[in-house]
Amino acid sequence: MHVFLGITGASGAPYAARLLEALAAADCEIGVCASSAGVEVLATELYGNAKLSRDETLARLLEHAPRATLYDPNDWKAPYASGSAKVDAYVICPCSMGTLGTIASGAMQNLIHRAASVAIKEERRLVLMPRETPLSAIHLRNMLTLREAGATILFLAPGFYHGAETVDDLVDFIVARALDQLGLVNVAAKRWGASR
Repeated sequence: MHVFLGITGASGAPYAARLLEALAAADCEIGVCASSAGVEVLATELYGNAKLSRDETLARLLEHAPRATLYDPNDWKAPYASGSAKVDAYVICPCSMGTLGTIASGAMQNLIHRAASVAIKEERRLVLMPRETPLSAIHLRNMLTLREAGATILFLAPGFYHGAETVDDLVDFIVARALDQLGLVNVAAKRWGASR
């Protein structure tokens, strides 16, 4: 499976890192693009240093997905900028409300926005993973607009019924739901009704 992973500036870097690892473990072809704000969040939440350089932050992120290809947000020649490229699914994790609103409006300021626009127009799988609370009426309208356009809104809000014991368990719960949306077999988290 060929998957585009966009990373934007909402809190939730551990989800992005774990999802990237899971996609790599599933032997997916992965294209990764992180916005400037996304890199800052990765550096802060994963590595405890908001001033870590873009190159160092992304090099660390890709250590667990060495075959993933990194794209600059301004690379309009990337395959994800065109509907003629064969891409199976597009995921933005985490998805900031600014990114969500831009995509909902049809505007495109970078490769992440363009890739999502391509997914919508080509009627391909698009999974947006926002993390914001509380939600304004504008946020809710934008999410409804995108859902009606065919996107899946998978909120970064883990459940607790699976007996999570660690933060990693909570992260894996959401990653498992994302992998389900992509049609990938996974054992990242226990399923409802499964024996413990």
